[in-house]
Amino acid sequence: MSAKFWKELCLLPNLLTLSRVLLVPVFVWTMLAGRPREAFLVFLVAGLTDLLDGLAARLRHQKSRLGLWLDPVADKLLLTAAFVLLGLHGVSRPNAVPFTVVAIVIGRDVLIALGALILFWLRGQKAFFPTLLGKVSTVAQVLTVLAVLALNALGRAFPHLSWAYDATVVATVASGVQYFILSLPLLAKRKKS
Repeated sequence: MSAKFWKELCLLPNLLTLSRVLLVPVFVWTMLAGRPREAFLVFLVAGLTDLLDGLAARLRHQKSRLGLWLDPVADKLLLTAAFVLLGLHGVSRPNAVPFTVVAIVIGRDVLIALGALILFWLRGQKAFFPTLLGKVSTVAQVLTVLAVLALNALGRAFPHLSWAYDATVVATVASGVQYFILSLPLLAKRKKS
């Protein structure tokens, strides 16, 4: 790997993002070990690193190309692990995320990743920026995960989480449709040489 890669990796925002990636297996272990309080705390700390890496990048003027890729990858790894595990009734107790919500969240991310690969291969598109709807979708997903984790940590069944699931589905589908619509002009654009 190049010296530029290592230099960018050692920037504070990227180190914070990397710590979020490293917290994913810890989160998975706490969930599989049946430790809901620890799972909630690990997810909370990981979420805090997400806030801090963006703040550090702005305050220290340390935005980097690596950070543009690493941050969304860290977010998707954490959220995908959370939704999969919270969708397993044997792992997520007493509350579990319905399968349809898990499928929609992960399905949208898979479709966006495939679309990005297609745009890269066909048009050489290398930069993809989040939209406001994409950010709203992420916030809805994070709040849903936090709500389920917090209730599970307290050991309280709460049958009225459908409002959180519905908000997550609406925001996720809306952002997926928006990304699809925004990709159409990029497909029509000529590839840069």
